[in-house]
Amino acid sequence: MKEGWEAIIGMEIHTQLATDTKIFCGCRVEFGGEPNSNTCPVCLGLPGALPVLNRRVIELGARAALALGLEVQETSVFARKNYFYPDLPKGYQISQYDKPFSANGKLTIMTAERDDHGHAREWKPMTIHIERMHLEEDAGKNVHEGLPDTDQYSYVDLNRAGTPLGEIVTKPDFRTSWQAYDYVNHVRRVLQWVGASDADMEKGNLRCEANVSVRKIGEEGFRNKVELKNLNSVRFMQKAIEFEIERQIAAHEAGEPVMQETRLWDEQRQQTRVMRSKEDAHDYRYFPEPDLQPLKVSAEFIESIKGTMPELPDVMRERFMETYQFSFSDASQLVAEKGLAEFFETTARITANPRASANWILVELNRELNNAGRTAAESPVSAEALAELIATLDAGKINNNQAKEVLVEMFNTGKPAADVIAEKGFEQISDAGAIEKIVDEVIASNENQVTAYRNGNEKLFGFFVGQVMKASQGKANPQVVNELLKRKLNE
Repeated sequence: MKEGWEAIIGMEIHTQLATDTKIFCGCRVEFGGEPNSNTCPVCLGLPGALPVLNRRVIELGARAALALGLEVQETSVFARKNYFYPDLPKGYQISQYDKPFSANGKLTIMTAERDDHGHAREWKPMTIHIERMHLEEDAGKNVHEGLPDTDQYSYVDLNRAGTPLGEIVTKPDFRTSWQAYDYVNHVRRVLQWVGASDADMEKGNLRCEANVSVRKIGEEGFRNKVELKNLNSVRFMQKAIEFEIERQIAAHEAGEPVMQETRLWDEQRQQTRVMRSKEDAHDYRYFPEPDLQPLKVSAEFIESIKGTMPELPDVMRERFMETYQFSFSDASQLVAEKGLAEFFETTARITANPRASANWILVELNRELNNAGRTAAESPVSAEALAELIATLDAGKINNNQAKEVLVEMFNTGKPAADVIAEKGFEQISDAGAIEKIVDEVIASNENQVTAYRNGNEKLFGFFVGQVMKASQGKANPQVVNELLKRKLNE
């Protein structure tokens, strides 16, 4: 960012709550279904069809709100947000306005500045103020077909109309695109962690928007802001914000106006482009939804939801650092997803070796998972199976390189460690008597090297180790080999 300027960024996240049915009717929520197959008179907006609130939406909304540090309001009111769009059958959206479901949130995230390659430098805590999370229904989806100068068609798929959303709105607390990037990733993880949302951006069940403006450092008040809309990946969002900051600074310095408008990110051209002028709240003509009573949430209901909440990732990270003496980086990687954290805890409990468990998961297992495009929850090697492999290694029955090879085979075939070790003939020789015979043979057949070693050429020690391992076909326990060689060569 150019010296003397600062960015003012507020974030809006729309997350689809993980219900089986829509917010005001019994139609199924299904990604990729036959277009317009999951619809009914309510979500089609037909005359006389009345909405009925889905209780599961309130349960998941409460889980999301509590996980993000928001206060669930005792009374909230649904409102009609009026605007016309082809995928909005009623001509209005049932949302919330002045009395949202939850408000006054405070959330601490970890954020870091990045270098030009996106690599994080020092991680620091940052407090984000979340103004509200209100509940609403989603609109449908427009599908456009055809290229310029050809026949073009537009279709409307209303399967998504009526799916439940939580809209999470922050105060303009962010000053860099990377802070916004870390915030969205934090929210995604927390929502998935507590089961409130799948938060899968590829499926459209988490979408983010950024409100961006710039001002001179020390300047009070805000200049015109631009809304960046339809950002379908966190990385695209970060690049769009970065571009918009530089575009606005250049415009202000050139004396050109920065209009309040909605812009889209063009990934191909690596720039934002105008979508439409930005509406203000009064343009939507909000008024209370007459077909829905105010929503009242009791303290007992909130307490019951709290009783089902899991340990949150930040709390777990601190526990891992304190209990296992892990670094911030290692603990953060282990709580990157709930399934991975649970996998580690199970492995560490069985092996009673948390350091080794973490190393094998973060390096060896993660490499296989990433190559296969799988999560820890989808791993063909269970936590119990990995623990068995680590225990076999700790017992000296195989060496480290063999264990790595065994893990790859376990991942590819689903076989247990013992079967793979037997098939590959990796069972390690730890019997000191058997290894001593091999050591004696190696020493006896390499008299010149023995003399050189005893005359001070200690680098030859590796030669002797190699000869013993070769003679044992790699099965000799390296620790026993080293101990016997040192004793006999120094006699």
